[in-house]
Amino acid sequence: MGPGSAAAPLAAGLLWALLRLALGADGREQERLLLKALGLSAKPTPRAAAPVPPVLWRLFQRGAAEAPERACRVEEFRVPGNIIRVLADQGHFIHSETPKTSLCLEKRVYFNFSALEAGEQLTMAQLEIQFSHNSYHPSSGGQVFELRLSQALQMSLHGMPPHGCNHKLLVAQSFAQLHKSLFFNLTEVAKGWRTPSKNLGLILEISVGSREGAVAWPHPRLQNPCASIDAFLDTSLLVVSLNQKQCKDTRKRRSAYHTPVTPSNLCKPRRLYISFSDVGWENWIIAPQGYMANYCLGECPFPLTAELNSTNHAILQTMVHSLDPQGTPQPCCVPVRLSPISILYYDNDDNVVLRHYEDMVVDECGCR
Repeated sequence: MGPGSAAAPLAAGLLWALLRLALGADGREQERLLLKALGLSAKPTPRAAAPVPPVLWRLFQRGAAEAPERACRVEEFRVPGNIIRVLADQGHFIHSETPKTSLCLEKRVYFNFSALEAGEQLTMAQLEIQFSHNSYHPSSGGQVFELRLSQALQMSLHGMPPHGCNHKLLVAQSFAQLHKSLFFNLTEVAKGWRTPSKNLGLILEISVGSREGAVAWPHPRLQNPCASIDAFLDTSLLVVSLNQKQCKDTRKRRSAYHTPVTPSNLCKPRRLYISFSDVGWENWIIAPQGYMANYCLGECPFPLTAELNSTNHAILQTMVHSLDPQGTPQPCCVPVRLSPISILYYDNDDNVVLRHYEDMVVDECGCR
């Protein structure tokens, strides 16, 4: 997921805020700063631990096993992005006073987009319609189901039917047997939902149709085919967005890196494991439970060797320090190569979020 001018300070702030928080220095203020960097207004307190969508588990585990070549891109969907959310449907079922005989289901579908930050670029929005049964078995009459998905353009007035000229038809699809969830690309529609006044949601209708030559329903000897639709379960929206300030365009594939354990006073990475339970975040961070953050410590003595990853400036500074130890300090031991991690967590609205963070693990240190 090239870096902007604010990317390096933000990444450094994330890492050192975690370190200071773990060490107990100014914990409350450091927690506030880190949560702000994570895009959170306060520490989430999930009311109910909603199950993690399988797609987010899959993406998290894939990223944990092998760091992506392009951290600003979600390869599974072939779109740019470093933040993936699954937004729960907050709509409601519509009950008409004069029900249509063929209409099995009518529902308003609504997703709250306030969780997206101002700096995020929405790159994909995929609607999933999921049912509790794995398949539908049409009756002997040969009925099929017809799905209509419309965009609401205007709020319906009280007592007025929630359809007609106030809606724009997006999808019309028929199916007889459903073995998997139905997915629909709503990226262009969802981009308009960033403005609250334009976010009026969708209208979902599922009706009974029939194959050509089949006996129409209702029929005295045919069972109501809508009975199988009564198990309508869930709708959700998978949203991928890109925060350019918190990612990099390209990155070399990270090889397994093990921090040295041999005793030495020279500048090098030192092991530091950050446990989220130690800082009281285990209730809202789903995975990982912690990570090896590491830190840099050690001397930069004269003469500097190639192993110390020194700059020309640092080499000259050590030379001057050797001549004037009181007037010129030694170069500092700092991170010179860092790696990303991904965090799966609940946000302030109980949405499950998978977010990629650059420069969180110290891989190499150098004298600067």
